[in-house]
Amino acid sequence: MKNVLLAAAAVLALGAPAFAQENVRIATEGAYAPWNFLNDAGEPAGFEIDLGNAICEKAGLTCEWILNDWDSMIPNMLAGNYDMLMAGMSITEERQQTIDFTQNYFPPDPSKFVAAPGANFDFANLQGARIGVQSGTIQAAYAEANLAEGNTIVSFATADQNMADLMAGNIDTILADGAYLEPIVTAANGAIEFVGEDVLIGGGVGAGLRKEDTELKAKLDEAITALKADGTVDKLIGQWFEGQGPFFTE
Repeated sequence: MKNVLLAAAAVLALGAPAFAQENVRIATEGAYAPWNFLNDAGEPAGFEIDLGNAICEKAGLTCEWILNDWDSMIPNMLAGNYDMLMAGMSITEERQQTIDFTQNYFPPDPSKFVAAPGANFDFANLQGARIGVQSGTIQAAYAEANLAEGNTIVSFATADQNMADLMAGNIDTILADGAYLEPIVTAANGAIEFVGEDVLIGGGVGAGLRKEDTELKAKLDEAITALKADGTVDKLIGQWFEGQGPFFTE
């Protein structure tokens, strides 16, 4: 596991009461552009990295970024390996049974299907298709609950592996976050296209926390509220997701 130190924020004033989460470790996947990815220097970059830095600065926290595989992200946070996660994770009732979330910093994002042009499937009544999803995602849960009958659900550890198998013809379609798929479809120059109807799942994207860390949650929510109000969140969304927003300011 690679640690990347983040010089994010001023420390609390001398003599102030110690805050248990003054030094906060944030986990991210580093494999889900433009939410989070590794830049040419091998360092975390993307929308959530920029936003996380801004949240830490606004909240007066010193933060450290930690890379972690998607599938073990929640268990490792619960085990104490880090304090919060920012990894394009949608807020769902199922996840809230185990962890808590901050308020969302990205509104509910429609999930979309993509396929090669000319895919011979009725996407309104999908049958006989090999459907690729990233394991542990809201799309994987939706596909297993709603599309498993008559289709084959193929789970991948990362979104990149999912996309590679679609391009190779090993699966017929992918169901994933629209904001993740948009730039890929654009860059593909017609090799893949959106198909079928959008699927609305989840309550937006937020930072995951342990349920007992109520003081940290309060500080983060206060910071996110301020960054929404001053336009920072919408500015970063516009920077990283072309054509998206504004969502939180008029």
